[in-house]
Amino acid sequence: MAYVLLWGSAFNAARVIALEWSPLWALLIRFVAVVPLLWLVVRLRAAPLPQGADRWRVAAMGAFGMGGYLACAWVASAHVPSGLVALLSASSPLFVAMGGRLLGQRLAPMGWVGLGLGWLGVATLGLLRSADGIETAEAWGLGTALLGALLQAVGVLAFAPARDRVDPWATNFVQTLVGMAVLAVLVLGWGGSMPTQVTPAALGALLYVSLLVGMVGYALFFVVIRRFGAANAAALQLMAPPVAALIGWALLGERLAWGDLLGGAITLAGLLLMFRAR
Repeated sequence: MAYVLLWGSAFNAARVIALEWSPLWALLIRFVAVVPLLWLVVRLRAAPLPQGADRWRVAAMGAFGMGGYLACAWVASAHVPSGLVALLSASSPLFVAMGGRLLGQRLAPMGWVGLGLGWLGVATLGLLRSADGIETAEAWGLGTALLGALLQAVGVLAFAPARDRVDPWATNFVQTLVGMAVLAVLVLGWGGSMPTQVTPAALGALLYVSLLVGMVGYALFFVVIRRFGAANAAALQLMAPPVAALIGWALLGERLAWGDLLGGAITLAGLLLMFRAR
């Protein structure tokens, strides 16, 4: 329950921050705050850093699956409700399945059904939103969230061969360090002005995603993987969009249209079928 709650509420915290600060600047500050803490954990555990080709695989995950993905998700959070950002981010396995197929990995028949349902749900959401009239900023937010899901899939596919050979905490440290470098470049080009005013809501949300999600959330992720397996850990993340939508409705006053709920339900059903097929 704590694992699902942390991963889902991270999108709500990002929404609070993105409405007050430049999302890229805020995310860079998050990385800068977390990197020293992760380095301390790695030193205390004497965890070995990735070696050989695994270093580049972990770096790719940090650049695409962490830095690029989170940058897109946080930018999208400034334009669309957190529940929608969580849903579109959860579509990353659809891209992973397609990329795996291009790399010669087989997909079971139920997996193909799930893949088709997943994309049908995303298309349903987009088409119904367009039919009701969609603003440029909102369309930008939806597209950016989907781009983030694609970048996360690229990182996952690059990292996958190394996942059983590297220490999870050392991996998290290297990924976060690379993600920080990516955000520094993005901030220089598109970050806008640095935040100068700090409200209690934005500061609290930033501390939440930095310490609880960035540290405790990943620790719980490793525990869930060890106890229940990677596929079940990923399947549990499908609870993140409903959790984010409920928190956004209860605490942030967000509203989702019936088309969003329909498209989201179809997408989540497709993703669940894909995980069952595995």
